[in-house]
Amino acid sequence: MHTNKEKLFKGIKLMGGTLFLLVAAPIILNSSFKNQDHPLFIPVLGIGLILFVAAIYFGFKGIKTLMRALFDD
Repeated sequence: MHTNKEKLFKGIKLMGGTLFLLVAAPIILNSSFKNQDHPLFIPVLGIGLILFVAAIYFGFKGIKTLMRALFDD
């Protein structure tokens, strides 16, 4: 039983992107809540929420890819 290195590197890339999203989403949401009187409050809030959902999605996808790389035949 050998590790599929291509899948492993793909999973590591996905987890790196997830880490970026996990840092960026709270920063964007925090800045949107600090500027609630600004006309761009709703679009920035929407972007922050989309980034949160993307972080969760790519996190699960990255873990799934890593598990397949390590344990699938």
